[in-house]
Amino acid sequence: MPGDERPANHFSSHVEPAYWSLETGELIGRLETSTSGLLSVDAAVRLAKFGRNELAPRSGGTALSVFARQFRSPLVLILVFAAAVSAFVGEGHEAAIIGVIVLASCVLSFTQEYGASRAMEALRNRISRKATVLRDGFERAVNVEEIVPGDVVWLSAGNLIPVDGVILESRDLNVSESVLTGETFPVVKSAGRSAPEAGIAQRSNAVFTGTSVRSGTAKVLAVATGVRTEFASIAEALERRIPETEFARGIRMFGYLMTEIMLVIVILVFFANVMLSRPFIESLLFSLALAVGLTPELLPAIISVTLARGARTMAAGGVIVRRLDAIENLGSMDLLCTDKTGTLTEGVIHLDGWFDIEGNSSTDVLLFARLNATLQTGLKNPLDEAIASAPQEDLFGFIKIDEIPYDFVRKRLSIAVQDSKREQILITKGAVQNVLDACGFVQGSHSLTPLGATEREAIDERFRSWSAQGYRVLGLATRRFQGKAGFSRDDETEMAFAGFLLFLDPPKEGVRETLSALADRGIGVKVISGDNRYVAAHLAEAVGLRADRIMTGEDLSKLTKNGLLAGVRNTDLFVEIDPNQKERIVEALRRNGHVVGYLGDGINDAPALHEADIGISVDTAVDVAREAADIILLKRDLGVLVRGVDDGRKTFANTMKYISITTSANFGNMISMAAASLYLPFLPLLAKQILLNNFLSDIPSLAIAGDNVDVEQLRRPRHWDIHFVRRFMVSFGLVSSAFDFATFAFLLLAAHAEAATFQTAWFIESVLTQLAILFIVRTRMRPWNSRPSRVLAGLALCVGVIAIAIPYAPFANWFGFGPLAGSVLTGLVAITALYVIVSEITKGLLFDHGSRGKPGRRVPGSNPRRAASIRIPG
Repeated sequence: MPGDERPANHFSSHVEPAYWSLETGELIGRLETSTSGLLSVDAAVRLAKFGRNELAPRSGGTALSVFARQFRSPLVLILVFAAAVSAFVGEGHEAAIIGVIVLASCVLSFTQEYGASRAMEALRNRISRKATVLRDGFERAVNVEEIVPGDVVWLSAGNLIPVDGVILESRDLNVSESVLTGETFPVVKSAGRSAPEAGIAQRSNAVFTGTSVRSGTAKVLAVATGVRTEFASIAEALERRIPETEFARGIRMFGYLMTEIMLVIVILVFFANVMLSRPFIESLLFSLALAVGLTPELLPAIISVTLARGARTMAAGGVIVRRLDAIENLGSMDLLCTDKTGTLTEGVIHLDGWFDIEGNSSTDVLLFARLNATLQTGLKNPLDEAIASAPQEDLFGFIKIDEIPYDFVRKRLSIAVQDSKREQILITKGAVQNVLDACGFVQGSHSLTPLGATEREAIDERFRSWSAQGYRVLGLATRRFQGKAGFSRDDETEMAFAGFLLFLDPPKEGVRETLSALADRGIGVKVISGDNRYVAAHLAEAVGLRADRIMTGEDLSKLTKNGLLAGVRNTDLFVEIDPNQKERIVEALRRNGHVVGYLGDGINDAPALHEADIGISVDTAVDVAREAADIILLKRDLGVLVRGVDDGRKTFANTMKYISITTSANFGNMISMAAASLYLPFLPLLAKQILLNNFLSDIPSLAIAGDNVDVEQLRRPRHWDIHFVRRFMVSFGLVSSAFDFATFAFLLLAAHAEAATFQTAWFIESVLTQLAILFIVRTRMRPWNSRPSRVLAGLALCVGVIAIAIPYAPFANWFGFGPLAGSVLTGLVAITALYVIVSEITKGLLFDHGSRGKPGRRVPGSNPRRAASIRIPG
């Protein structure tokens, strides 16, 4: 009992393996708890002893581990090895400079990644999952991670089960255990005992972490938490790999491309220099420095910073990102599937009328509705809240006897009450057709009448008329009993249809403009609703959607897979949809080549949320929906989603900027340097000069995460296109190489430069051209028509000044630099200016050619959330 004075530290973690076979009283004794739960102080002691209720420690790591991770890069390790070799052969000065630059790069990367990981941890904490437990004898909502063995947990429809435990009480409890057993259909659970040798699927009195409640309610005694659960014990076998997104695949393919080029260049340059009798160590360092110069080694940090910054920006706008890679999918979405309640409508449902079968206002109908809505203990919903808030006298004199919870097959909920005359009344409310199916009579003013074809037609006519006016209509029926001991679904027969409940949920203010804003961004909207066709069509007309292209759930059930594939193309409203049909609709839309977003918050939305390219839910959704989603909206508002789409596209655009800037400059410079090393009697740049060049050029790139994005880049979905990246790299690489050779000619033929002068001049020219190309490539517009962020412009200016000043600094000789004559600097500036002009022309030709292609679409049947996907270049 909660008042038990036994100290909690006597509690042992040892419970017999077959706890599901023990009597409830014996198990409670072993766990030193009670059916009223634990005291808060006892729970705190157990939490300290057994740890948090989670499968693994929170990700992110300590600052030290994140810093150490920066040195795991193969390129960094190679450079560290090269520096060690230099020191070993007596080149300590060279080794020190290389070591300092490598350390500076790692520190730069660490500060960005660690900051990003802390920011994401803070965002995850905002959507931490709660559970209802009994503490100190009262129901309390606590974080799932704080549940301990001995806690008593309340479960209801939609909950993800947070512990392994045994059922103390239950009512019509159905649990989906597919995550553990692979069984598709929910299984019935109830209190009792199971055989000691029973497997997971046979333990009918036990529930397990990670499974979910499909219907009913239960009171569960927690036995195992965290790493002691069944889910944890077989986690490696069950772990579903997070599907590779298109964004991640694009990064991976880009990495492969750069690695192939790097290996070819490094091997050829190294052996060519050795064959030319160049010093071995110098040739090795030069080849390795070329590899580093070609590779965008800050790409992981840039991506982490850009995505984390995008996630923070989206969070400020009410959108929480659960998986960073999902940001790209949100930006590339071209079709949104959504229910109407709360997104297209206000979501604040009002009970607008309560009528008998003749259409007259009836206080009896309202009384029965209030009894049904206020006494039910299952899944809470806005309709019951609207009924409960309607004006009505107290329900004094009625006692609840029993309850038959709502489920998605019956689509009705029943409550049994006893009135002051000790007469028992079973009150059922639900979808009109489903309530009618349970009726054999209609309740007239003074008597019951058999439900015949005439009465049914009159009820249907009223239902259609009210629905066409935009009302959501529920039916209500009753049946009276005497002295009945218990109630079940079998008692929902021969009931008397008593009347109608009319609910009004008006269109949300500004939703027409929001839908227009989505259309302007290339995103279509399709409504998937369980409501009837008349209500859905009325709403569609009110908010500006097409109301003439409708498919009902009955129509859909008759279609084959290929028939549905064709049918969804010309359908805007999917109505009277069974929850299990939602996944089929999303799959068919995806197979048609759309990037589909699905917005849902219900128990049966989880399959559709996972099937969609981007699953979107809301903070108030049931557990299973939130866990299946990639994006969580803190407010169920399409306006919030529009801002999220813009932020997603900005994030993707800025990530692509870094890749474009780095490849366009580095590729040409490294090719030119490799070629020059074979022609010149000296190395065009020393290894330490290449590393310094690369380090300085990367500093402005850190500001790309917060750079401004042109409005034109937000107007349509954009996708990874590795072919375009390759074409971009080669095109600008050739231009860069051409001007590099022009620089060589100027320095050798006009300036008659020696080794130090040549290396200094080319170092400055290389840094300046990389900074210049940053402003060319960051926009598809003319550079002067697209304003960069102040931080980006400021860092680029500072780096340019530093690059020009370094040869004149006291430490210039450490890097092998020397001062340049004014004529040489003038020539370099002129070459850089001409390079900018030609690069701008090249950009125009390249983008004009790309714009003549079709917009990027996903190849039908692919899913960037489930497998590697391909995009048609656009």
